[in-house]
This record gives sequence, structure tokens and C-alpha cells, in this order.
Amino acid sequence: MTSTLDSGATPSEPAHPAYPAHPGYPAHPGYAGYVPPPPGFLARLGARIPRWTAPAAIATCFAGGAALVLVTNPTDNGAFSPPGCIVKLTTGLDCPGCGGTRAFYYLLQGNLPEAARHHAIAVFAAPFLVWMYVAWVARVVFNKHLPTPRLSGKIVSAFLSAWAAFSILRNLPWAPFTWFYV
Repeated sequence: MTSTLDSGATPSEPAHPAYPAHPGYPAHPGYAGYVPPPPGFLARLGARIPRWTAPAAIATCFAGGAALVLVTNPTDNGAFSPPGCIVKLTTGLDCPGCGGTRAFYYLLQGNLPEAARHHAIAVFAAPFLVWMYVAWVARVVFNKHLPTPRLSGKIVSAFLSAWAAFSILRNLPWAPFTWFYV
């Protein structure tokens, strides 16, 4: 019985020339570096999947969510309505996302003023999210680079600060802040 060292490989060279040693892997007994195994089933499967699969999967999930919102009509509080927001149910306060589903419903209906009435921040963010998705699809599927907004830390912080202020202001019980109450 011979070991891999007896087969002519020295401790400083990898056991297989196609898979060189990687300095980040733990050392394998008898070798200076660990030799990773060949790619597994999931890596081979991932290499075969077409580029359009991820955008199509996201579009399918979005279409399913949009269909569910349109069918259930979150603005109609009937006996068979889906349950409401647990934060509002337990505290009586609007959470940062309260009204988002109703705003989405009104956006799908094309009623922009009513959508903004239910969640102004979501209505503001919707065109940016749609454009970023379209630009990503163009880059991944068609290899076309569309201009996209650069989201620096300051921009993200400003958006989250505006969302936090909106979440606080919509819970104040006096005018003009009662307009934000949903």
C-alpha cells in the first residue's frame, strides 16, 4: 500500500495538477495546502442554467404576489379577508410597512393618489425598484448596460431616515399628521 507521498508528489506540490492548492483551505496531511475536490452536482447544475432563469423566477414570484393582491383586495375588510398587521393589531400603531399592501393594490389599479395616501414612501421607491430590476435584467440576459442610480451609503441612510420619520409622523394623533394614518 502506497501513500500519495510515495507516488512521486512532494509535500509542496498539489496532488492533482487541475486542482491547485489554495492558501485559504486547511492543510491536508502530507501537503502544504489543501486540494479542493472537483465541483459537485450543484456547481455543475449552476453552470448549465440559462442566464434568464433568475430574472424569470423573480418576475414569476412578483406576478404571483400581484395576482394574490388583486384577487384578495386588501382594501376590502370582509369576513374572508387575510389577517391584518400584527403590530397594528397589538399596539394600535402603524408599523413602517403598514399600508404597503394597499398601496401596492392601488398602484396595480393605476390609482396613484390613493396609493400615496396609504404608503407614500413605497410609492416613491417603486419606480426606482422597477428601473433597477429592468437594468439588472438587461445586463444579465441581454448584456446591455442601462444607466442605474448609484446607491451610496449617504443615499441609503437618507432614504431610511425619511422612512423612519414617515413612520413616526404617521402615528402622531394631530393634524396635519392624521392624513398619514391608515
